[in-house]
Amino acid sequence: MGAVCCRAQPVDFEGDVNLFHFVLLRCVGKGAFGKVRMVQHKQTRDLYALKYINKTKCVKMKAVANIIQERKLLEEIDHPFVVNLRYAFQDDENCFFVLDLMLGGDLRFHLERLGHLPEETVRFYIAEISSALAFLHENHIMHRDLKPDNILLDERGHAHLTDFNIAVHFSERRMLTGIAGSMAYMAPEILTKRGYTYTIDWWSLGVCAYELLFGRRPFRGKTNSDLTHSISKDSLRFPEDADKKCSRAGMQALKGFLERDPGHRLACKSHGEGFEQLQKHPWFQSIDWVTLETKEQIPPFTPDSKKANFDASHELEELLLEDNPLKAKARKVNRDPSTLSAEMRQMEEQFTAYDFKKMQRRSYYPHNQQIVSTITAMSSNGGLVASRPVTPAASDRRVEHIASADDASDFEGATARHVPMEMSEKAYS
Repeated sequence: MGAVCCRAQPVDFEGDVNLFHFVLLRCVGKGAFGKVRMVQHKQTRDLYALKYINKTKCVKMKAVANIIQERKLLEEIDHPFVVNLRYAFQDDENCFFVLDLMLGGDLRFHLERLGHLPEETVRFYIAEISSALAFLHENHIMHRDLKPDNILLDERGHAHLTDFNIAVHFSERRMLTGIAGSMAYMAPEILTKRGYTYTIDWWSLGVCAYELLFGRRPFRGKTNSDLTHSISKDSLRFPEDADKKCSRAGMQALKGFLERDPGHRLACKSHGEGFEQLQKHPWFQSIDWVTLETKEQIPPFTPDSKKANFDASHELEELLLEDNPLKAKARKVNRDPSTLSAEMRQMEEQFTAYDFKKMQRRSYYPHNQQIVSTITAMSSNGGLVASRPVTPAASDRRVEHIASADDASDFEGATARHVPMEMSEKAYS
């Protein structure tokens, strides 16, 4: 008698999305709670980035509210220069984000490789990320952790904003006070605890632009106290060879972004006119904003597709050291919710499934209109281009603000917890 053939169970693509819908490919990043894998949808053959977060670790690090908030915010966002959410689901062990796959690496990777970037290239990236920020702010979302590590390039060289782990809704009627973000990129109004709103993102963008142009940050300090003093008090200075790397208009733009008074900061003009103010700035005179936002413009830099634009050690670690490798598992049936901890039950109930092809994006901010989803960032083969994880500098101190009732309109009754974390690696969102 011949052996009985063991056939894999057919995948139900009409049912709710789950890990069985995807082929797991190489590991491309490592985060605080899990890893990031490149995956391929079995039915459409489209490539994505799969960010998975271990629920037990998430509970231990008191980050349940952050993960749920990130999931909700990403459902509101659909923009050409954002790493967009395509699917979300969970199993008994992990929560999963399926995101656009960026194959060009993050700007930290390229900055460390090159030392600094040409002005034309920096202006192009800043213009694209400005477009993303204007969209977020229009929808009452502030990012709060803008830095080169969180700007990813697609295979053509277009820049995309990622990592919404500490992003929050904001109201112009009430300032936020929670300290959140990576300290070197924080606006002075955060550090001085005067209260802040979306204007902090434009300061962070200015720090990014300065760093990309000159290979160093504008404000520095050996200790957190020194850095806080520098950001709050030191005058803005340029390197001696600045005129060789940046035009006078570029330096004016940097001064505008790094204006300590939010009311006079570039792109922060009141009544929604800030982005228009930025578009008219002399530094952006060469930018055609219409073709920019349709991605018709050719980026000044194209990543090398023959090289891995990220840390290849993640794949080796996955092969040699992972004692619980990721694989698709059926969920336990008839699970009694009363046996779960409050945090696990919260994830079970609030980290809801999402499928961008079946569901319309919606806003969790009470005053926003319903969002009409559009497919963005198309690849050359007709599929959606996706994204890649970031590799922050080990010296960066990122302060995680665990979503509080004061800072997040969609979390009622939550308590504020400010947790400092050293993040040598983290997943992107």
